[in-house]
Amino acid sequence: MSSGPLSPTIVLVRPQEEGNIGATARAMANMGLQHLRLVQPATTLGRVAYAFAVGAREVLDKAVITDSLSLALEPFQRIVGTSSVRSREPTTPILSPRELAETLSGEDDSAQSALVFGSEPSGLTNEELAHCGQVVQIPCSPKQPTLNLSQAVLILTWELFQRRELALDRPPSRPPAAPAEQLNGLMTQATEVLRAIGFARDDTFEGVSRELRQLSARAGLTPREASLLRGICRRALHNLRDPSDRSPREP
Repeated sequence: MSSGPLSPTIVLVRPQEEGNIGATARAMANMGLQHLRLVQPATTLGRVAYAFAVGAREVLDKAVITDSLSLALEPFQRIVGTSSVRSREPTTPILSPRELAETLSGEDDSAQSALVFGSEPSGLTNEELAHCGQVVQIPCSPKQPTLNLSQAVLILTWELFQRRELALDRPPSRPPAAPAEQLNGLMTQATEVLRAIGFARDDTFEGVSRELRQLSARAGLTPREASLLRGICRRALHNLRDPSDRSPREP
């Protein structure tokens, strides 16, 4: 099965337990998903992982392991994080599992999506959530508000599986968004511009940069829009460094 709009790549950030990785692979296979990425896993994929991944050996065999979340997310246009959002002020749209499935069902067929899960003890950090244009939350009892990692994966992918049949013949309603690699380049250039104009005056600049990254992730920029903004940043930097080369103004 291809990794279309309703078949996202599952990204596990700093997973701690080998059994959870294997159980996640099994949940993915149950719901027709094949593509798994592991960011800085704390364990290797050994006997325990394969024992838990009943019928999903191929998912583990093909899992991509990366040293950073930015690198893992480079190919993707839509990035959805997962969080209990219990102790954080939400700065991105919060979706229910069903709303997530509805959102992905409207994507262009060429759009690539990533569903990102944090480590078992603490979930995703604010910096990691800043890469995500949207956040999905699974409602739970207040007495036990968090789920096991593989359980969370199973619930979200079940909703996607149910929606997939309805979306097979539906035409796309939105153009694909720019991949994370292009947005990373845009943020690098925007940060250079801000530094060049003296905006990075104190220790609040790191927080501002994170909020700008969240803004770019939420905006769903198309590749053309991202390219336009990068061109503006590039020209602005050029003129800031060499004011004599500015184009003449219109009369």
